[in-house]
Amino acid sequence: MATSAYDEQNPFAKILRGELPAHKIYEDDQTLAFMDIMPRGKGHCLVIPKSPVRNILDVDDETLAAVMRTVRKVARASMKAFDAQGVTIHQFNEQAGGQVVFHLHVHVIPRFEGVPLRPHTGEMEDQEVLAQNAQKIRDALKA
Repeated sequence: MATSAYDEQNPFAKILRGELPAHKIYEDDQTLAFMDIMPRGKGHCLVIPKSPVRNILDVDDETLAAVMRTVRKVARASMKAFDAQGVTIHQFNEQAGGQVVFHLHVHVIPRFEGVPLRPHTGEMEDQEVLAQNAQKIRDALKA
């Protein structure tokens, strides 16, 4: 079930090419994880495939499996890094489904009892906070 064509100028494609900066957390041959610049919670990060895939409707099984392996790895490290009680995994497809950037991505958000997700306001987080949070997750991945 093909959707619209992949846009090589989307922000995540630019991050993969090094044209936009990102606070990277984890990278392997098939995936990249980095901090969300407009987090809905402390430690909110994203996992993307390195291949040009618009969303879950277009992805091949091998790429999707690689993305989900990284999601699990980052989710575990995020919970450890922030001493979270849970984790929310979000994935949106096409505009009507809430997708804003049209490159497959999975949101990984550490969760804390009694703390709701912040609304998606478009407000960017301070770069130093993002850098510190990325380091906490990288450290947890090494432990």
